[in-house]
Amino acid sequence: MEQNELYPIFLKVHQLEIIIVGGGFVALEKCSFLLKSSPNAKVTLVAPLFREETKELAKKFQLHMIHDSYQKSYLENKQMVIATTDNLEVNIQVYHDCKEKNILVNVADNPPYCDFFMGGIVTKGNVKIAISTNGKSPTTAKRLRQFFEDVIPDNIDDLVKNLNEYRKKIKGNFEEKVDKLNEFTKSLVEK
Repeated sequence: MEQNELYPIFLKVHQLEIIIVGGGFVALEKCSFLLKSSPNAKVTLVAPLFREETKELAKKFQLHMIHDSYQKSYLENKQMVIATTDNLEVNIQVYHDCKEKNILVNVADNPPYCDFFMGGIVTKGNVKIAISTNGKSPTTAKRLRQFFEDVIPDNIDDLVKNLNEYRKKIKGNFEEKVDKLNEFTKSLVEK
């Protein structure tokens, strides 16, 4: 059986400089997805033309918009790039420029040109679950996201906050604390 070898991480995108190349529907989708999860993300959009919805989103979140065709110079001081143009040559050029500068890049809907994928995300307060299908089926990730949104109770954040307070009061070394927390929370996963 094939295995997903991606390593999931949660990025503090409000501390990163991100650029989205493109102004069409895919750019709007990726930007909306990013801002839904991380409303304080620092995003720059670059495209000769933008959808009206993208302009409204940029205004709402105070995003920087550059009305221009892609140029390599726009990558300066960026840590993450998402290429969404409808021009494959431009997207591949963005990919190569990012690789040259050691910048994480995602070329939308083109897995070979991606350092990362933007999977499904479920957020309930401090609890966040990321779902990946290894870039093979975004629709499956979407359905799994919907499933988890339904089954995870809205008050899960209360549990997280209470466990955090309990964790602060536990005595002992790290290993002893982990054992106590594991014992205390095992009923959450028992059938």
